[in-house]
Amino acid sequence: MADELEKDFIRDVSEFFKVFGDVTRIRILQSLLAGEKNVSELAEAVDMSQSAISHQLRVLRQNNLVKYQKEGKAVFYSLDDEHVQTILQQGMTHIRHKRGYAE
Repeated sequence: MADELEKDFIRDVSEFFKVFGDVTRIRILQSLLAGEKNVSELAEAVDMSQSAISHQLRVLRQNNLVKYQKEGKAVFYSLDDEHVQTILQQGMTHIRHKRGYAE
């Protein structure tokens, strides 16, 4: 039984990291590092249509990477918690270090 739980855990971790395998999703997450934004602001920051951003936000929400808050008719997105920020920043730091990108 514990072995089956471990397999499920590893599968869930694998699925979690697959979400990071998309350039648009990384760009959205990177933009949200600076603070919450609405779909329009994210579309401008990432230079994509609002419908494309909305689709990617749905994937990010389903995987608990972003959360949203409604204020009247406006919806603002932010990183779900500090773990998401840490994972993203550590990944970017690692790539800068290994590939020589400037900060």
